[in-house]
Amino acid sequence: MARILITSAIPYINGIKHLGNLIGSQLPADLFARYQRGRGNEVMFLCATDEHGTPAELAAAKAGKPVAEYCAEMHEVQADIAKRFGLSFDHFGRSSSPQNHKLTQHFAGKLAKAGLIREVTEKQVYSNADGRFLPDRYIEGTCPNCGYEKARGDQCENCTKQLDPTDLIDPRSAISGSTDLEVRETKHLYLRQSAMKDQLDAWIDSKTDWPVLTTSIAKKWLHDGDGLQDRGITRDLDWGIPVKKGDEDWPGMEGKVFYVWFDAPIEYIACAKEWADAHGKPDAEWERWWRTDKGADDVRYVQFMGKDNVPFHTLSFPATILGSGEPWKLVDHLKSFNYLNYDGGQFSTSQGRGVFMDQALDILPADYWRWWLLSHAPESSDSEFTWENFQQSVNKDLADVLGNFVSRITKFCRSKFGEEVPSGGAYGEREQALIEELTKRIRAYEAHMEAMEVRKSAQELRAIWVAGNEYLQAAAPWSTFKEDPEKAAAQVRLGLNLIRLYAVLSAPFIPETSARMLSAMNTLDTNWPEDVEAALSALPAGHEFAVPDVLFAKITDEQREDWQTRFAGVRS
Repeated sequence: MARILITSAIPYINGIKHLGNLIGSQLPADLFARYQRGRGNEVMFLCATDEHGTPAELAAAKAGKPVAEYCAEMHEVQADIAKRFGLSFDHFGRSSSPQNHKLTQHFAGKLAKAGLIREVTEKQVYSNADGRFLPDRYIEGTCPNCGYEKARGDQCENCTKQLDPTDLIDPRSAISGSTDLEVRETKHLYLRQSAMKDQLDAWIDSKTDWPVLTTSIAKKWLHDGDGLQDRGITRDLDWGIPVKKGDEDWPGMEGKVFYVWFDAPIEYIACAKEWADAHGKPDAEWERWWRTDKGADDVRYVQFMGKDNVPFHTLSFPATILGSGEPWKLVDHLKSFNYLNYDGGQFSTSQGRGVFMDQALDILPADYWRWWLLSHAPESSDSEFTWENFQQSVNKDLADVLGNFVSRITKFCRSKFGEEVPSGGAYGEREQALIEELTKRIRAYEAHMEAMEVRKSAQELRAIWVAGNEYLQAAAPWSTFKEDPEKAAAQVRLGLNLIRLYAVLSAPFIPETSARMLSAMNTLDTNWPEDVEAALSALPAGHEFAVPDVLFAKITDEQREDWQTRFAGVRS
């Protein structure tokens, strides 16, 4: 039994995530976790909400709530939606947890001791009206490049140009709107990533099975221009993890917090400690996943994320782990995704554009969305969500292929043999040919799933469903029954066993529907089909079943047009 540690990029706390966020990390991570559990492996699947930094403070201020209260509420909202989408986290933690506070301060202390942190005096904008330094995102003004009046001090959302606060025309505080700003000196800590450049380069070179998307982004940051730069790891904010060297105060850093991008990846580890604490388990139980000196040397660690998160996970977080000098588990495989676009434009949380996770579940059950998103995952390039494509995929793949197969065979059996697996007859050449085809396809499906090739896995699963339909069409038990009821019984028996087989194979993609299929077949047998012929005899003659309700309702043109209109604008 293999041990597999899986983390998904942790979603930001400032609001409900859109479908592009979902397919970029959490959903493919869940697919892989469910598949590995289905194969009998031991899995630890961790995720959390990313709760520190400027956007959390701004979102809380907009909601008129203290930031801690806002984050606690939004964590519950995101946890609930994740559960309704069938995301099977072993623990869904919080980067603001006491466990992450302690671990982040611990890493900072170790890095300082190793000489990998330096103090830098910087010039930063100070707001007299707010009585505080303003991070770049807290400063708004007119973009000097395109004239957009709500550009932020780090970037213009309209033209995407990178900016410094001093570039803005008529800058003002995003908190109070005050223009009473001045530039003052302040001290910050920097992680000396440049000192670890060669070590990180060699480590990335050793990852020969990583997606090109992942390694090319990492290499660009390592070698383009002046190469890998040192990175600020502190901020002048109220909300965050106070700067400390382990348990000790850090002179000159009073009132400062660690930058969100320093503490957020450390939450992957802290999340496991949260899991252990929540279940009353000793530290050894989480350390066996994360400490190579305490049992994690046989763990395979896989991360899932969108391409925008790659630099932090291939460089900054590994620099933190390696720089600590402690035996922490490093990632083995990093699966990155391109962007999912929305109907001719981009999904945007800040602009409320696209379909958001809660809205999606108000329209249709999770499995409809899971199937479309996974079968169209933006792996080799960006992909696009359109309502026409969504309708076509649901109707053809889910309703016409899988749903139709289950409906036809169960209803036919009920009408001719009753609601139990019929006895009589034996499998012939046609059945053996199907078993051979399915064996070949299931092995290919397994290979794609192991390689985390999401779209290819979906295509192979669909082909497995199609094989059953084609068999049913060719065998035509409704015709066979007239001349040879025994032969028809064998055909139906095979068809009913295919439903159980499909439920097991499809569970990583469409878990809710898979459970309904198993329930209809009146079985708890979820054994993986190592031997396909044996798997197709799992439900013996005389085994009772029920005809399920329609698994997938087709999407009508009227529904599609209604949704297209409803989600054409932006979320208010």
